[in-house]
Amino acid sequence: MAWSPALPGRAATRLASIFCAEVLAKRLGLLHELAPKAVRVAVLVNPSNTASTESTLRAVPEAARAIGLQTQVLNASTSREIEAAFATIVNDRADALFVGPDGFFNSRRVQFATLATCYGIPAAYASRETFEIGGLMSYGTDLLDMYRQVGVYTGRILKGAKPADLPVVQSTKFEFVINLQTARTLGIEVPNAIQLLADEVIE
Repeated sequence: MAWSPALPGRAATRLASIFCAEVLAKRLGLLHELAPKAVRVAVLVNPSNTASTESTLRAVPEAARAIGLQTQVLNASTSREIEAAFATIVNDRADALFVGPDGFFNSRRVQFATLATCYGIPAAYASRETFEIGGLMSYGTDLLDMYRQVGVYTGRILKGAKPADLPVVQSTKFEFVINLQTARTLGIEVPNAIQLLADEVIE
C-alpha cells in the first residue's frame, strides 16, 4: 500500500482500491495474452456506478487501440441486463469480454461465470472471487491486503487518531489469477510464460 499526502480537514478516512488507467490497461493486456486471437472486445460497465464507469471508459478504449483491439461498450445495472448484454455479445460476435470493476457485478459473479462458459466467451474480471467460481481470469486489488489496511486504520482511530489527520491509502498490491479448468473448457491453451506471471492458478 502507498501512503499519499494527508488531506487536512477531511472528516472521513479514505481507503481506495485503484481503478486507475494502468490497472485497467494491464487487465486488458492480460486478457489479450490469454486470448490472442480476440480482436473485438466487449466492455461491460454499470452506468449506476459513475466512478468506475468513467474510469473504465477513459482507460480501456485507449489501451485497446494501443494493442490493436476494437471495443464495444455495453451497459448493465440488473441481472436481466447482464443476460441481455451476453446476448448482444453473441449476436455481435465479440471475441472476449472485459467486465468493469463494480460491486453489483461482483455480487452476480456466478451468473457471469456461468454465462461466459455457456457462450464460450473469454472474460476478464476485477475480482478474484469470480475466478474462484469459474471465471477465466482476474487482475485487481489484493483484497486481503486492503482489508489488512482497514484494520490498521481502525486500530489507529481506536487509539485516538483523528480520521481527518490520517492520509489517504490506495492499493498498490494486485494479483493476477487464472483458472486453467475454465481455459480448457474455452479451448484456450495458456502458455507457461503466462502461468508464471500469475499469483495463483487453478488446475
